[in-house]
Amino acid sequence: MKLLVTGGAGFIGSNFILNWLKKYPQDSILNLDKLTYAGNLENLKEVEKNPNYEFVQGDICNPQLVNSLTRNSDIIVHFAAETHVDRSIQDPAPFIKTNIEGTYVLLEAARKNGNKRFHHISTDEVFGALELKSNAKFSETTPYDPHSPYSASKASSDHLVRAYHDTFELPITISNCANNYGPYQFPEKLFGLSITNILEGKKVPVYGDGLYVRDWLYVLDHCEAIDLIIQKGKIGETYLIGGLTQDISNIEIVKKIVKFMGKTEQDIEYVKDRPGHDRRYAIDWTKINKELGWSPKHSFDEALQDTIKWYKENESWWRKLKI
Repeated sequence: MKLLVTGGAGFIGSNFILNWLKKYPQDSILNLDKLTYAGNLENLKEVEKNPNYEFVQGDICNPQLVNSLTRNSDIIVHFAAETHVDRSIQDPAPFIKTNIEGTYVLLEAARKNGNKRFHHISTDEVFGALELKSNAKFSETTPYDPHSPYSASKASSDHLVRAYHDTFELPITISNCANNYGPYQFPEKLFGLSITNILEGKKVPVYGDGLYVRDWLYVLDHCEAIDLIIQKGKIGETYLIGGLTQDISNIEIVKKIVKFMGKTEQDIEYVKDRPGHDRRYAIDWTKINKELGWSPKHSFDEALQDTIKWYKENESWWRKLKI
């Protein structure tokens, strides 16, 4: 199989490429990445000389480039996106451009080159937020209700992907995932920022009261789920991918991190909350479990400690990113 992976130099995309080539060495991967601040070719050093791997620096909003790369591909696996909520609040324009227009360009190329198989990676944030003390969870039938420019742009791209399936019979699947953590995550997100701040002797910032709840998904478990959807997922379907069965607040996560790293709660500082901060996300991943047999292989504490270990052992990777 020949895969065109967009955003493959990013956090989740690079983990996906490394895992795919390890599992399917006979397949070939063409990685298209613009190399914005979040793209890092160091993530892919172990495969850069693999004859079945090729990197192309370019923009998914470039129709000519995307069309030429799609022509000889069997499937597009679409990770490329602007993803940081805070950045979308500061400047929504790149999110609209990349996440909506870029997805449109890819869909058009897939359609014009013989209706190529298309898998679209999205987020649970398109569903809005849940009540803090409720038992409700997002499912594949939850109405869309995005609250930030980032989540609105991802919601728009999801709708485009479904429209191309319904209108043009493009063979698509969509996965909406929980917040990811693990190796190669740019150190602006909760886990990477907390761990690297401690390694630098800095305090760990926590928004507001710290009681915000997210469903957390270890990136390697996410890669396994995407693999299953590509191999066995039903065309036209959406699958939600979560990592937890019980809620855990941001402050609980930070307390675990400082404890595992031999620090105390005095290393935590509360900072001004972000605008429109969604209170709680939780995912019901029953569908992918029942239909495709997927469930997370890693416990939260195990994966968290592995992530801490990775950042400790890869200081040269993250330190240059924290300027």
